[in-house]
Amino acid sequence: MKPDSVFKKAFNRTLQLIEAGDVDIGATSENALRARIGVSRTTVRKVLSELDARSITQASGNRPRAGRPISKSDYFPDPETTSKRQHVEEQFMEWMLRGDTQPGTLINELQLARQFGVATNGIREFLIRFSRFGLIEKKQNSGWLFKGFTEEFALELFEIRVMFELRSAILFAELPDDSPLWTELAALKTAHQQLLLEIGRRFHDFSRLDNRLHRLINRAAPNRFIDDFYEVITLIFHYHYQWNKKDELQRNEAAIREHLAYIDALSSGDAHEIERACLRHMTSARTTLVRSIQVAA
Repeated sequence: MKPDSVFKKAFNRTLQLIEAGDVDIGATSENALRARIGVSRTTVRKVLSELDARSITQASGNRPRAGRPISKSDYFPDPETTSKRQHVEEQFMEWMLRGDTQPGTLINELQLARQFGVATNGIREFLIRFSRFGLIEKKQNSGWLFKGFTEEFALELFEIRVMFELRSAILFAELPDDSPLWTELAALKTAHQQLLLEIGRRFHDFSRLDNRLHRLINRAAPNRFIDDFYEVITLIFHYHYQWNKKDELQRNEAAIREHLAYIDALSSGDAHEIERACLRHMTSARTTLVRSIQVAA
């Protein structure tokens, strides 16, 4: 993991705003840009300095003016805009899902650290934090043991997920027009549309996109307890989905279309439409979860 993920993410957001015409870099004050992308004054100054260093803007009196056109190569790669904690979480989920990890699997900290490209203590911190849910446990002198899930545990957690997300979805529509979350939502819509076009060969990529959307929605109502719970919520749902291979492509395609309808509802600001779209998607997700648990049993 490379440092400065906050700066790099802010830089990418600024490029998106400029390209979309939502920000006139010559007319937007430093404070206005800082509020728009949701970062500190120090970070926004670093963003402006980097824009100038790359000739994307040019000095002109007290205010910069537009320089050369923005290209795809100007954006920092996604892995560099992700925090260490989020990176470890995403990589752990990928390891569980793509490796068909079974209950009883031993988890080796050093092996995962090498595979994820992070320090061992980053892996250990994640596993300690994750262990409180009772899904993994520390074994003396033999690393960690993955214990698996029960249907009762998963369905109880689902009830909490619905309550948390419906609350956050309603509050999302009340965000101010200049909230950076709207820019991220628009980018996620584009990512969903692109995945839909390539669904035949990329349907396994849905799990990461699903995680990004639901985490974004929950950021509308920041809550440390929701953030912590979402780690295990994400893992459980996508872990179980993998066991039901029947119609996997079709199910993921349907889920993407539900996401797009959900995103449109959020963008509309209509609370009733948001509630309908949210509950429709949650009901579908619960059905998939139950079927997957039954297959795994």
